[in-house]
Amino acid sequence: MPTIRRSASSRVSAFFRDWSLPRQMAGQSVMAEAARSTPSETLRPRLEQADRVGTSICPFCAVGCAQLIYAKNGKPIHIEGDPRSPVNQGTLCPKGAGTLGVLLSPERINQVLYRAPHSDRWEEKPLDWAMERIAQLTKQARDETFVERLPDGKLVNHTVGVASLGGATLDNEENYLIKKLFGGGLGMVSIENQARI
Repeated sequence: MPTIRRSASSRVSAFFRDWSLPRQMAGQSVMAEAARSTPSETLRPRLEQADRVGTSICPFCAVGCAQLIYAKNGKPIHIEGDPRSPVNQGTLCPKGAGTLGVLLSPERINQVLYRAPHSDRWEEKPLDWAMERIAQLTKQARDETFVERLPDGKLVNHTVGVASLGGATLDNEENYLIKKLFGGGLGMVSIENQARI
């Protein structure tokens, strides 16, 4: 019994000795040794573990906040605002700050899922297959609905069978290319964007 009492008492004593509050109450400076403890001495910044830092743009709205993505062994471990950005100057809104959770969510779909017409289930498909299928269906819809001239002979070279709705995070350059490819190249009339600013 005395051994147990001594062990418990030594643990309590060590706790109070290591706890910074009694030292601060005794008058030691908070900025100096009083704030130190054994656990705080062993803490290291989690960003120190990163073996790579990349840049990205937040995917959630049209503002275009720049992000720094810290990764270890090819997996992201932290995301923060990029202080070099004139847009967000290192800050992120709550949605942008939650980007890491979206990337690492077990609910995140990381493969192509395809549901055939009239099917009741999804099938996994390779990305190359999906890209080829999208290209074929786009060309088919364009070819079936393409109008070269109106009944009065006016040249129009357009289709109303295919449309484009751009994402909110597309920048001016990307929208310019979309307009050139879809409008000038494919003849789409309906080209829209979700940008909210």
